[in-house]
Amino acid sequence: METHLTTRALIRLSPLDESEDVAAFLQGLVTNDTAGPLPCYAALLSAQGKHLFDFLVWADPAGLLLDCEAALADDLVKRLSMYRLRRKIAIAREAALAVHWSVDAHPGAVPDPRLADLGYRWLAAPGGEPADAAWLAHRLSLGVSEGRGELGDILWLETNAVELNGVSFTKGCYVGQENTARMNWRQKVNRRLVVVPLAASDEARRVAAYPALGLAVDHLRVETLDPAALPTWQRAGVTREA
Repeated sequence: METHLTTRALIRLSPLDESEDVAAFLQGLVTNDTAGPLPCYAALLSAQGKHLFDFLVWADPAGLLLDCEAALADDLVKRLSMYRLRRKIAIAREAALAVHWSVDAHPGAVPDPRLADLGYRWLAAPGGEPADAAWLAHRLSLGVSEGRGELGDILWLETNAVELNGVSFTKGCYVGQENTARMNWRQKVNRRLVVVPLAASDEARRVAAYPALGLAVDHLRVETLDPAALPTWQRAGVTREA
């Protein structure tokens, strides 16, 4: 069965001392509320509120697990370790577990916290046939962007983070929070990431292309978008800002 997402990796954050609170450590860094229901979608931003890493945060008996891009997992470990300072928290890749995905429900799986139509994810031992191609096609068919190759260093709210449940405006401070909160309060999200047919893509605004699927991800000004051509989940935010 094709379920293994080989392009994803897991990073484990665990306390090395019983006095350490891993959730509180991450809470002060990322865009979403790690004290709320998990898994949740979140990001680590630059001080200017631009995307650096996006991931799903999972609860774990030993702390927390981050479901992230495999190609950037080591970079994310290094970045989080910079913020750790002298706190007794272990931050390392978890090789004994892998991310699995299916369009249909699966025992022990949970709906993707971004959008239920994305399907179901669960954590289990590595193995099985890779599902990366099927996941990519399914995700893009729903108009959902993710990862460094598609989100780049774009402002977090321009990646559709609100609509995809990737930000909390009530949790308190985190890296990049000030600019993110200001954009939301002023409703000044001027551009959006949009999945479009490759033939209709604006090369000057294109951030990723998938010729085999006939699709591209463009970073477009809101006023140029036709809400009727957007996925249902994306329309409300774009209509409000146009």
